[in-house]
Amino acid sequence: MSPTLTTKLQPGTPAPDFTLRDAQGRETSLADYRGKNVIVYFYPKAATPGCTTEACDFRDSLASLQGKGYEVVGISPDAQEALAGFSGDFSLTFPLLSDPDHTIALAYGAWGEKLVNGEIHEGIVRSTVVVDPAGNVTLAQYQVQADGHVARLKEALGV
Repeated sequence: MSPTLTTKLQPGTPAPDFTLRDAQGRETSLADYRGKNVIVYFYPKAATPGCTTEACDFRDSLASLQGKGYEVVGISPDAQEALAGFSGDFSLTFPLLSDPDHTIALAYGAWGEKLVNGEIHEGIVRSTVVVDPAGNVTLAQYQVQADGHVARLKEALGV
């Protein structure tokens, strides 16, 4: 196993803190969400088919998620400019954060080996981690499929 691959987070453990910049260059931290439930999802690349499907599903489900006390934050290695375009093109109404050196993805276990077009590559493993108001992991899902992921997540959360 490559030394850059990480261990997946487990429910009941503290979520790694982070501070990253959003599409407009503003800093956003996990600490900003203390006192709230937050869904932190990792996706490989803005504006690709699977990532667009997943982001639009989160957008379309945001009101019902927020109605049950959940906020949503998306994280990818994309540059802020790419995030701004993605957010604007698809009217995304939740923060997208830039993790260009994938440090936070590593900390969350969302970086690893994956099969792409029949070849193994290292990169973002599509993942979702739910963090409770105290900053602890309540749910961690790895290698999720973009299509239908948000519906399955809502079912797991009872939303």
